[in-house]
Amino acid sequence: MNLNLKAEAENTYDAIVVGSGISGGWAAKELCEGGLKVLLLERGKNVEHPNYPSAMATPWQLEHAGRLTQEDRTRCPVQTRHFSYSGDNKHFYINDLENPYTETKRFDWIRGDIVGGRSVLWGRHCYRWSDLDFTANLRDGIAVDWPIRYKDIEPWYDYVEQFIGVCGQSEGIPHLPDGKFLPPMTMNCVEEDFKRKALEIFPDRKITIGRVANLTAPVKGRGVCQYRNLCHRGCPYGAYFSTNASTMPAAFATGNLTLRPNSLVNRVLYDEQKGKATGVEIIDIETNEVSEFHSKIIFLNGATLATAFILLNSTSNRFPNGLGNDSDQVGRNIMDHHKGAGAEAEVDGFEDQYYFGRRPNSVYIPRFRNLSEKRTDYIRGFGYQGGASRTGWNRGHNDLEIGASLKENLQAPGGWRIGFGGFGECLPYEENRVTLNTDQKDKWGRNTLTTDVEFKANERSMQQDMATAMAEMLDAAGYKNVRPYANISFPGNANHEMGGARMGRDPKTSVLNSFNQMHAVKNVFITDGSFMTSASCVNPSLTYMAMTARACAYVLSELKKQNL
Repeated sequence: MNLNLKAEAENTYDAIVVGSGISGGWAAKELCEGGLKVLLLERGKNVEHPNYPSAMATPWQLEHAGRLTQEDRTRCPVQTRHFSYSGDNKHFYINDLENPYTETKRFDWIRGDIVGGRSVLWGRHCYRWSDLDFTANLRDGIAVDWPIRYKDIEPWYDYVEQFIGVCGQSEGIPHLPDGKFLPPMTMNCVEEDFKRKALEIFPDRKITIGRVANLTAPVKGRGVCQYRNLCHRGCPYGAYFSTNASTMPAAFATGNLTLRPNSLVNRVLYDEQKGKATGVEIIDIETNEVSEFHSKIIFLNGATLATAFILLNSTSNRFPNGLGNDSDQVGRNIMDHHKGAGAEAEVDGFEDQYYFGRRPNSVYIPRFRNLSEKRTDYIRGFGYQGGASRTGWNRGHNDLEIGASLKENLQAPGGWRIGFGGFGECLPYEENRVTLNTDQKDKWGRNTLTTDVEFKANERSMQQDMATAMAEMLDAAGYKNVRPYANISFPGNANHEMGGARMGRDPKTSVLNSFNQMHAVKNVFITDGSFMTSASCVNPSLTYMAMTARACAYVLSELKKQNL
């Protein structure tokens, strides 16, 4: 038997990071800066900053003026469920026909297929958790308690915010901690009017400008926001945080990073004698070649459902139900924020005013439910995102006028409108899960997933209040034609899926410890949304990044102590 020992040595690194999205990019940066040789594996094709294909294109330069075709919809029937998938950025998304999954209950699995993952596509809102969130499960007596509190992650929030650049306004709200902010973006005249009037009637409902990872002041190597609101195409200025513009260049600067795109991770390799993971098996998307890469440390950052797949697909005598799955919690407790409820209105009296540019940000109304008072119809709460604007020339699509009069009417901005939609917390239900489907295969012959996730009575009751409470605020401001709505989204569509490998103190009821380390396989760490023990109601990416940086510091410390 001839062993290719040289090939194995060439495929061996200090650490392997699976997935180059928001958390994976941070893992690569931190481990590389800690002196480790890191292999970053990404299933998608390479995208190099600042070369985003459509970033600077005008509508008439885009095929079909940037609109989706029937062919696009046929190729991507799931991706088209989400508003972000459009003709000017469809090249960033996965091909659904090649990557099927089975929906026992509908789940909108929205996936990027590029280096940088959804860090190129995210909404960029960055809010800190507080102990209102970290103690929620304990307080309500559901699921398991978080093994950390705000004090454990606070310095890592500081660290991450100062690197990525988060603009925002300090407000002193206890359950929405202030951060290390760049200068805030400004509200327009109607938003300021709404804030003043609504706070007079509802002083407990705070209103602030969104806290977003768009630069309003320079950060090393990146330009400031140009107010184009074309972030979904990729930003050649590096004016919003992405792996491509920020963490990956920092990792490459160390000389310790190897990036391998087009690498579909199939499973984690586990050595039963050593009791450790030894590497990963990948399929080359372009050649279909199967390869193995080896390392001392493995970080799984493929995003929640993809990480669940890898774990469930990594079976052995020791782990017949999936890697590290002694607790039977892998793939369970899948959560997402529910949206689709809020209210909108029309506003008179500001016809002589307009605003600067196209601000890529919204106004934010933090959670105000179930703080001091306790509702009987649901637990937890929600926050709102929205704002005011004037209607543009598109309003002429339904106009019966033609010719000169139509052109003249469309030369002036349309009327003012204001609206806010809620993002509500979903509870961690053990039966909301994904499982391995060995019957249906993807393009590369791999097993696939079956999703069985739904929003339940608590979320549906919250939806009604999300609509009612916002209508109250718009009414109180004196606006006209107030229209509440409650059309709950399907899980996945908020693009905040989390759970599947939750943190906890007890290995019998959780998959990871307080440092994102597998209870059962000490050299495997998971810092994407999988680790979340509950969901809060705020956008989760800042917490993923802070927890990733914290976990990497722990790894580097443990390696020095030779504990890994």
